[in-house]
Amino acid sequence: MSDPHAAERSGLMAQMARFAAVGGGGVVVDVVVFNALLTVPVGVAGWALVAKAASTAVAIVVNWIGNRLWTFRDRRRADVLQEGMEFAVASIVGAIVPLMCLGLSHYVLGFTSRLADNIAANVIGLALGSAVRFAAYRWWVFGDGRAPASRAVSASETGRVTTIDAPMPG
Repeated sequence: MSDPHAAERSGLMAQMARFAAVGGGGVVVDVVVFNALLTVPVGVAGWALVAKAASTAVAIVVNWIGNRLWTFRDRRRADVLQEGMEFAVASIVGAIVPLMCLGLSHYVLGFTSRLADNIAANVIGLALGSAVRFAAYRWWVFGDGRAPASRAVSASETGRVTTIDAPMPG
């Protein structure tokens, strides 16, 4: 007897693998940009925080492009700006999760060693944050109820907006 949900699970697993690959690329971009910015002799107080914010922003854009064009390519939307903004919000929420794990471990539970901080933030926190981001991307940003990119919008001579079917690129 065959499993009626096997194909759905297989598709979800493939999507999760693509998500992980894109995320891994984003981590590399984040680390490279962060460290490159740290080499710039700016002399500004808090430069490390500015560099981290900038590297995170670049990584979010890289992840959005990768997830839009590969992970969720069949679910991307015609409204690119709204999709990008929602992706940024979901990414920021996902980035808060490791901070919460670190705060709980370090300040509430009292595990203050460098190892404990890394386990809390970079193992548990990143795993939970990635799960939050994947769920937000799959069911909100690239959710089934969104207007797909396969629908193009055009304005008629009267200024009225109508939708027309158009082939999806890629």
